Amino acid sequence: MTAVLDGGSVGASVASQRIADQVRERILDGTLPPGARIRQDDLAEELNASRLPVREALRILESSGLITLKSNRGAWVTQLDQRECELNYKIRERIEPLLLAESMRATTPADVGELVELQERIEATDDVETFLVLDRQLHWATYRNHDAPQLAQIVARLWDTTQHYRRAFSQRAWAEHRWTINSEHRLLIEAVRDSNVDIAQRVLEMHIRRTRIELLKHPEVFS
Repeated sequence: MTAVLDGGSVGASVASQRIADQVRERILDGTLPPGARIRQDDLAEELNASRLPVREALRILESSGLITLKSNRGAWVTQLDQRECELNYKIRERIEPLLLAESMRATTPADVGELVELQERIEATDDVETFLVLDRQLHWATYRNHDAPQLAQIVARLWDTTQHYRRAFSQRAWAEHRWTINSEHRLLIEAVRDSNVDIAQRVLEMHIRRTRIELLKHPEVFS
């Protein structure tokens, strides 16, 4: 009997994570914007799932900051105001350079080659959504060799919860700022290639700070 119960628990856990991943993708790609209501019964029906794994999936998303659960009321996609978003970026300025340094200990020439390829693809696209995907891939490629899972988890949460606002800002200002973004990326890649941790950290901090300052010039994205 115990084996059956354990198997059922594992199955429910797998189903919950699968549902959480699907909903997370919808939030990150903008299908579910901040403030959108997520109805548990509707989601269960759409995904042909029972209510239990859906409820657990929403708790997983709440723990990552993407969903806000309100007792006896339901679930909504988390919405940040301008101050909250600014604070998230200030935290990123301080801790992402640390994650980068942890990763650079084990960066390989193959990693650098991938970064160069990703940056070339970024410079070749005129599509904001493609840029957002590639930009995320590039930065996380610089972090992938870390041995600091708790730090990486915090950084991932900050990336996810600010994704909507980064998209809204990029849609308005990417064309104007793409040269600067590309230049900063190139400087970062060069520092990673040269194993110059100090310069890489300073470039990354500057890169995040500039985005924060520019984002705050567009308060309409928080409306």
